[in-house]
Amino acid sequence: MMNIREALKINPVIAAIRDTGHLSMALQSDVKIIFILAADIFNISAYIHHIREAGKLSFVHIDFLEGLGKDKKAIEFIAKKIKPDGIITTRSNLIKYAKDCSLYAIQRFFIVDSQSLETCIKTVLNVQSDLIEIMPGIMPQVVKDLSGTMTTPIIAGGLISKQEDVTLMMNSGAIGISTGNTLLWK
Repeated sequence: MMNIREALKINPVIAAIRDTGHLSMALQSDVKIIFILAADIFNISAYIHHIREAGKLSFVHIDFLEGLGKDKKAIEFIAKKIKPDGIITTRSNLIKYAKDCSLYAIQRFFIVDSQSLETCIKTVLNVQSDLIEIMPGIMPQVVKDLSGTMTTPIIAGGLISKQEDVTLMMNSGAIGISTGNTLLWK
């Protein structure tokens, strides 16, 4: 199985799914990575199974996974029983737990002002996530500044609606784009 950086080199667009209909579309698309943004303890294993069968990488947004706590034992359970390739979270403490369990760890940041940007930089330097996701994803100058400031790779996500957005963000320093827009998955 390829790693996340190899997958992003092949196709930098990541399918961000919220329902089973979108999962089917993502499985049939050209994307190599799927972010699961809505699931629960009853369907997450099946999602991961289908994604793995399709030869794609799976990332569970732990903050949106219903039926499990948001603690160390939940991460251990996900790593041992559900077995995604990694997690996405806004919570710094979960990044460390995920890395301890040999999961890729993507930390999501919402950049709404200069203070949240400063917090993002400080957190990235301290937490050492594998990648970060910046939201909203249509902030080329912010991505350019961040990619020039740190070595942690950046994914741009949120409000990416057309091919020009993908190109702009990739040219600004993002290594990947997460989007729920199924037209961009091709």
